[in-house]
Amino acid sequence: MISLWPKALALLEAQTACVMVTVTKAEGSTPREEGAQMLVTAGGYHGTIGGGTLEWLAMAEAQSLLGKLKSIRTLTKSLGPDLGQCCGGRMTLRLESLTLADREDARQRATVTDALTHLNLWGAGHVGRALVMALAPLPFKVTWWDVRHNAFPAAVPETVTCRLGAPHDMEPGFLLVMTHSHALDFDIVDWGLRQPGFSHVGLIGSATKATRFRKRLLEAGHETAALGRLTCPIGSKAIRSKLPAAIAASVAVQLLHWQEMLKTQEYTGQVKRPYAKAQTRG
Repeated sequence: MISLWPKALALLEAQTACVMVTVTKAEGSTPREEGAQMLVTAGGYHGTIGGGTLEWLAMAEAQSLLGKLKSIRTLTKSLGPDLGQCCGGRMTLRLESLTLADREDARQRATVTDALTHLNLWGAGHVGRALVMALAPLPFKVTWWDVRHNAFPAAVPETVTCRLGAPHDMEPGFLLVMTHSHALDFDIVDWGLRQPGFSHVGLIGSATKATRFRKRLLEAGHETAALGRLTCPIGSKAIRSKLPAAIAASVAVQLLHWQEMLKTQEYTGQVKRPYAKAQTRG
């Protein structure tokens, strides 16, 4: 989950008062989970605690706290009986007024590392660029790789780090490969599948590319179990569009699925590493 504390710190440093709204308890069917945040200012808001009547009520309460020193309020609502919403759950919110006096506290909270899933993304072409933008609001920390100088755009989301390097420079996490070169694609996939720290390796490409790569990887000495970590093609077979943005949306959904799978493994103790870190064409 992406923390809004860095945004709160930026607002306070710009001398803008704000109110942090945090879901502290979520019971039953609710639009957001515990830990979800919304940051309210006099001019608007950032993030969401789920929308609907509850969010509008929370925004109104937050607006009444703006600028008040050390002011904290708790709001508990049953979505059905209290607000007439169909979800039926019950949520408790913590509303905390933040002023310039809270800047150092906000700075400390902003330095706490989020539980973001680490993704190594190889290739700064059209699909890579679209995917980086699709993942910007999602809980992923992206290391974006390419071997070409000047391949990256001038500006990237704050969750993205651009790197020139080689496969052995990567840190563990998910691995997606979509470079300009099939030979480079193979080298990266070959290396990634030999490392235990890459639970999911995705490769952009057609079914024909997938068949050829699997054959070559077997010839290179990979076991069938290792190839089970390889996904090619990537994305949803139901989405046939070749638009980079459509492919990126499809792949983003798949990454979220992998993330949920990884969380489930961690909860059951099957994963020891602490990483909560489309039918496409290539």
